[in-house]
Amino acid sequence: MSEYLTDLRRFLDRGVSPYHAVREATELLTAKGFTALALGDAFELSRGGSYFVEYGTFLAAFTVGEDADFFRIAAAHTDWPCLRVKPEPELLSGGCCKLSVEPYGGAIYNTWLDRPLSLAGVALVRTDDPMRPEQRLVSWDEPLLTIPNLAIHMNREVNKGVPLKPNIDLLPLCRTVQSGWGKDGYLLGKLAEKLGVSAEELLSFELYVYCAEKAQVVGFEGDFLSSPRLDNLTSVHAVLDGLIKASGHGINVAVLYDNEEIGSNTRRGADSQTLSLLLEKLALALGMDRTAYLNACVNGMFLSCDAAHAVHPNHPEYADFSCAPVLNGGVTLKRSPRYSSDAATCAVICGLCAKHDIPLQTYMNRADLPGGSTVGSMASALLAMPAADIGVPLLAMHSARELMGTRDQAAFCRLCEAFFDD
Repeated sequence: MSEYLTDLRRFLDRGVSPYHAVREATELLTAKGFTALALGDAFELSRGGSYFVEYGTFLAAFTVGEDADFFRIAAAHTDWPCLRVKPEPELLSGGCCKLSVEPYGGAIYNTWLDRPLSLAGVALVRTDDPMRPEQRLVSWDEPLLTIPNLAIHMNREVNKGVPLKPNIDLLPLCRTVQSGWGKDGYLLGKLAEKLGVSAEELLSFELYVYCAEKAQVVGFEGDFLSSPRLDNLTSVHAVLDGLIKASGHGINVAVLYDNEEIGSNTRRGADSQTLSLLLEKLALALGMDRTAYLNACVNGMFLSCDAAHAVHPNHPEYADFSCAPVLNGGVTLKRSPRYSSDAATCAVICGLCAKHDIPLQTYMNRADLPGGSTVGSMASALLAMPAADIGVPLLAMHSARELMGTRDQAAFCRLCEAFFDD
């Protein structure tokens, strides 16, 4: 098993919420000698230095080379389709307590059924200053929940594709109950117990239901990696790995956005001014004036990293005739009017892969099947920066468990490193 795959599996298993994915990133960067900065404070930088800014579920890490007059930015997103727990979620039915949840992003609902599920996220704890509650990460590293299917005897049409109603069919069970059991405050009490505080000290929480199964290598030849959260923690891992290993001479930036799965129009999303604000502060700290900062954007390049669709072996008819990547065929260059890639930036990616002997494939949508969007078009438009979209090809994208080739992550990481280095 390659070093890239071993590291990726560790990241997938630990990054059980966007908050935890960012925490894994900060711990990795700190171990590699990066210095933490606060977005709301003055930046003190030096050439040759390595830094990161953590902003909840957003993170930007950067290295400052000796020729700090252009930006090389590689971006990914920390969120994925899942279920989020509502406040006061407890509901009683059929001798069980279940939790009221809301779907987040475009999940394949039926893949969440009959699986071991758990909870992770963040809680806000009361302090003496109401404007500054304490943020505490929380994760139950064991199965807590499950969403049972309706038996085929009661749902004879299930194998014909029966729609699921999120407010009825996706409510996870957390325990059985007896008559007279008081449900109110049950989850809050469990959360307080987990954090070692009283329930009265908890002001709010943001909890994600996550698939509690681990990443696993599959196949007689070990060709597949089956795991939750491949879209898009594969990209988070690749941009961080590339930044850490590169020794580029410009300003190299790895950006981890949140909320891509719901449109990115949040303060931690790609359709915001957060990255622009951070880059301008960075430029000013290095003594650049506004003209130099704007030139660094225009003369830079943006790499938008997100998963691509592989040809489905059981349904090849959904793929384009010729631009159809396969598992273990290498990193994928994504071209479509919905992506940020154009002829000029595609030429750069092809040149980097040829120079470094990195296997490269091309993805385009079938002409009558428009694909999803990602962070590149929005972020590069805000920065007026040339951009290209890349990623690893997946099967079962947006399932509770997705599938990739075990050799593709190495190609992805090597391309990110080459992008920062050349």
